[in-house]
Amino acid sequence: MRSYELILVIKTSLTETLRKKLITDVKALLKDLKIIKENEVGQKTMAYKIKRETSGFYLDFILEGETIPGNFEKKLLENDSILRHLLLRIK
Repeated sequence: MRSYELILVIKTSLTETLRKKLITDVKALLKDLKIIKENEVGQKTMAYKIKRETSGFYLDFILEGETIPGNFEKKLLENDSILRHLLLRIK
């Protein structure tokens, strides 16, 4: 069993309902993995602009499972509401 950490930076211009829908969409992409911990860090100012945004809403997920779905990162890159993502293998 492997552990992963996923950090997402989402546009702050999204409404709360759109943000929650985006989170559920990301969780649906991770259907094979078990979400151990989900942490909404909140809105923070970024060091530089990304896609004309000066601040972002940060989310942190701890995941556990065998493998990440093959097209997962491609789907994250296609979504315009996600400014940045970082996926790390912990164990």
